[in-house]
Amino acid sequence: MAEKLTDNLFAPDIKQEPIRKGFGDGMMILGKENPKVIGLCCDLTESTRMLEFAKTYPDRFVEVGVAEQNLAGLGAGFAHEGFIPFITSYATFSPGRNWDQIRVSVAYSGNNVKIIGSHAGISVGPDGATHQAMEDIAITRVLPNMTILVPCDSIEARKATIAAAKMNGPVYIRLAREKTPQFTTDETPFEIGKAYVYREGKDCTIAAAGPQVYYALQAANELAKEGIECEVINVASVKPLDEQTLVISVKKTKCIVTAEEHQITGGVGSAVAEALSRNFAVPQEFVGMPDHFGESGEPNELIAKWKMDSKGIIEAVKKVITRK
Repeated sequence: MAEKLTDNLFAPDIKQEPIRKGFGDGMMILGKENPKVIGLCCDLTESTRMLEFAKTYPDRFVEVGVAEQNLAGLGAGFAHEGFIPFITSYATFSPGRNWDQIRVSVAYSGNNVKIIGSHAGISVGPDGATHQAMEDIAITRVLPNMTILVPCDSIEARKATIAAAKMNGPVYIRLAREKTPQFTTDETPFEIGKAYVYREGKDCTIAAAGPQVYYALQAANELAKEGIECEVINVASVKPLDEQTLVISVKKTKCIVTAEEHQITGGVGSAVAEALSRNFAVPQEFVGMPDHFGESGEPNELIAKWKMDSKGIIEAVKKVITRK
């Protein structure tokens, strides 16, 4: 059964919020509930939505400055002493610039550090390729002990933040910058290691993560008008991956499209392909960045240019169905 989403899912006035706001909301809840939760940031508290936590709990916040390697090292040290540190920066800088420290001091050491990569994907927009993290899932997914979460809206980001604090071990949470539709509800389930069916269908599975989940729902809605019924799955937990839910779906639909705002190589699509190759291989099309750096531009224009929107997903669905 498909999970309950907000009413009037495709209404033009659907509420929009940056996914990163959900992280800030989650931190405020955690700050009140758990004195072991602390925050660290690289001079980007407002952008990463760490600001309210820093103001409310100044004795539990460290401004590291522009020093991402130190950010990871300090996080590991605090975790070693029994705290639950959330280290925040833009994803292109963390885990981008401090991957070695994350690899050794966090993942290899099994330290309980929560890495928040904000402003991920091409929808960062005018800041251009240097600030558009398109490889962060790939470089974190390869690390043993690392959990990876890619929430689809601000409500799910809040849930992911709280869930990350409750589990022991390294976690990477990927957050987008732009406002996106807030289409899940407080009752929509979220659990690390689980994927959820947001729309049932029989002709093609669309497995998406982050903002592309909403684009996938839009695509499925349009395709239904042509008699093509797609099953849409939210893969917010990229690692561990819910292989069972994916296999059940593709055994019914016999093909799959994966959609993400990330390099096709090494991302969500790769994780899904690896899982299905072991369990139930079917034709697959990949929606994402095709081995190219980003560029400056307006977020929606860039998403459309690189076919990461609903039109790109529709095109991929029609292509993969012919390969069944």
